[in-house]
Amino acid sequence: MAQCRPKAGPDSRELQARMYLERHQIMELLNQLTSFLLFVRPKRPREYLISLLERLRIAKLTGVAFPLFMDNSNIVSMFDMMDSAGKGTITFVQYREALKNLGLCTDNEVLLDDGHIITLDKFRDEVNKRTEKIWSSF
Repeated sequence: MAQCRPKAGPDSRELQARMYLERHQIMELLNQLTSFLLFVRPKRPREYLISLLERLRIAKLTGVAFPLFMDNSNIVSMFDMMDSAGKGTITFVQYREALKNLGLCTDNEVLLDDGHIITLDKFRDEVNKRTEKIWSSF
C-alpha cells in the first residue's frame, strides 16, 4: 500500500515555510513579543501586543526610539540584585547570564571579557543597545 508523503525536495511546503519564517525573522519577533508579555504581564495581552507592534511600526517609519524591553528602574533593580554586596559592579559572568536571561544574547554568542568591570551604566547601555538592535532588525 502506497503512503502519501510530502515532497522532500527544495520546493516542499515545509522548506518553503521554513525559508519564509527565516527570511522575515518571524520566530525571533515572536520570541521578543513573548518576552515582553512575560515581563510586563498586561491584563489585556492582545491589546498590549497590538500596541507594541504599532509602536514598532511607528519607530521604523519615523525614526523615533524603539520600545525598550526594560525601563531604567527595571534595569537598576536587576543590576542591584546581581550586585548584592553593593560594590557598584557585577562580574562578567553575571553580565553575560543577565543578557542571556533577557533574551539579548544567544547561548552560542561569544562575549569577550575585556577585563573591565561591569558598571550599572555599562549594563544599562548594553541592554538598551541590544534591544534597539533586535527591534531594528524586524
